[in-house]
Amino acid sequence: MIAVYPGSFDPTTMGHIDIINRASKIADKLIVAVLANPSKDPLFSVDERVSQLMEITQDMPMVEIRHFEGLLVNFANEAGSKVIIRGLRAMTDFEYEFQMALTNRELNSQLETLLIPTSAKYLFLSSSVVKQVAMFGGNYDKMVPPVVKRDLERKLGGIK
Repeated sequence: MIAVYPGSFDPTTMGHIDIINRASKIADKLIVAVLANPSKDPLFSVDERVSQLMEITQDMPMVEIRHFEGLLVNFANEAGSKVIIRGLRAMTDFEYEFQMALTNRELNSQLETLLIPTSAKYLFLSSSVVKQVAMFGGNYDKMVPPVVKRDLERKLGGIK
């Protein structure tokens, strides 16, 4: 089974890595799909996010990192996937993800969404939280992989 785990990953958090590790044990191949959304103003470019994820998952041969634009259902179809992986932190995530799963299923009735609850220690964690903590000089060592910490320090060096 080929599964797709989409997201902005701006930046990648330990919560994302938790889902990647767990989903990679379920799927024969897991495609981590980095969304290129021109309407957002990301901290990291698509190429930077893809590069970070490639470095993070280099010892995971069943994980492939790609980027996409447009509809997820089209990307999943082109990738040969019938399964979308999404992580859940809280009830608000569930409401949004449930709506997206139903929308994707309406667009492609062959596509299933698998919702994976994050590990309890990452329930509070989001990319937005990491960016705020990093911008204001807080300690985010346990929130992101080392490659992301390195790149955040490089990117935000003059802001703190």
